[in-house]
Amino acid sequence: MSKKGAAMTGRFGRLEEEKVFKDPVHRYIHVRDELIWELIGTREFQRLRRVRQLGTTYLTFHGAEHTRFNHSLGVYEIMRRIVENMEEREHWDSEERLVCLSAALLHDIGHGPFSHSFEKVFHTDHEEWTRKIILGDTEVHKVLLKMGQDFPKKVADVIAKTYPNKLVVSLISSQIDADRMDYLLRDAFYTGVSYGHFDMERLLRVMRPMEDSAVFKHSGMHAVEDYIMSRYQMYWQVYFHPVTRSAEVILSKILHRAKHLYEQNYQFKDKPKHFISLFSGSITLEDYLKLDESIILYYFQEWQDEADAILKDLCQRFMDRRLFKYVECDPSAQMKIWTELNQLFIKIGLDPTYYLVIDSSSDLPYDFYRPGEEEERLPIHLLKPTGELRELSRESDVVEAISGKKRTDHKLYFPKDILENDTTFAEEKKRILELLMAQEG
Repeated sequence: MSKKGAAMTGRFGRLEEEKVFKDPVHRYIHVRDELIWELIGTREFQRLRRVRQLGTTYLTFHGAEHTRFNHSLGVYEIMRRIVENMEEREHWDSEERLVCLSAALLHDIGHGPFSHSFEKVFHTDHEEWTRKIILGDTEVHKVLLKMGQDFPKKVADVIAKTYPNKLVVSLISSQIDADRMDYLLRDAFYTGVSYGHFDMERLLRVMRPMEDSAVFKHSGMHAVEDYIMSRYQMYWQVYFHPVTRSAEVILSKILHRAKHLYEQNYQFKDKPKHFISLFSGSITLEDYLKLDESIILYYFQEWQDEADAILKDLCQRFMDRRLFKYVECDPSAQMKIWTELNQLFIKIGLDPTYYLVIDSSSDLPYDFYRPGEEEERLPIHLLKPTGELRELSRESDVVEAISGKKRTDHKLYFPKDILENDTTFAEEKKRILELLMAQEG
């Protein structure tokens, strides 16, 4: 398909022939701009092939092997279609097109391996790394610069939500945006579940640009409801699945243990050179870009042979999928038995720091803006035929029922196999199990 003669922007124009990626979620991903094609080819973007989209979820849903690369292309494709639908409409500035497409493609480029667990342990922020990659000495930055000196900053500002055009920001970061639409559909597809699906075609058709955000025609309200409920179900059935959370607990504890040993001058059999700048809090952009999941798993494989019993055991558990079991718990009630539990764990030779872990998950499926709240959540608005805007939960009984309701769930993880299968300290282990099982009622 020839694209010759299309308007040029910066030093990039349209490709002479459109490129397409076959995609199981969107069928085809279309690339018509030289800028996008070159960004996809950068080493920083290609690194995303080696970072899974759903971290440890593959240990629960075996199909969840898809990557940040898959997802980023999907977000780009949805944004491309949104922008195409908005052309010629009031409030839409066609000059923003390539900023939108670039931000959509690059929004996750700063994710590290096993992203969220990794971030919690090392106090990193993938959005901050995304901006560093876009603005730093990288191939991505060099490609963006060809569009003009200020173009990389424009893209970084969209991702940082500081870009002056709030409509553009909302298309990639709001309660209903290109990012969420792709990950819900993609994650549902690869995990094999049925409840993450919604009618994206309909959503895109009823989306309309306004000054500060996109709104949806009132006639499309049921498609928006469907999306909100899909999101609700995916969080509790997939993203917060207790087995996935168990794997995340062990992963986090491995990284904490390795960091602790390094700080104690422990002599690793294989020096963890990829972690040293992370452990010391002095990681550079070059170091960060060398990290991917194959590197992490290499060390986990090696650490199974370490002399340190805790590191060795945790790595064996993760690699062989011998995960911790859990009981539901109430943290306030937990405090009453916490001291006794800790003492019993120490007595039987298990360090409670690594083997007795409370993990909490919470989600707010939809909310409308409440003045004075820490995080401003822009509401979803419906556009009535009269031109009046109505906030979604005021029109939808379904959304009103879950609006503003934060659901929180606490689980206590522990190595049940050790407590049940080893005859040493039998009385203490029996008491531990009694205390733990009583938590669940």
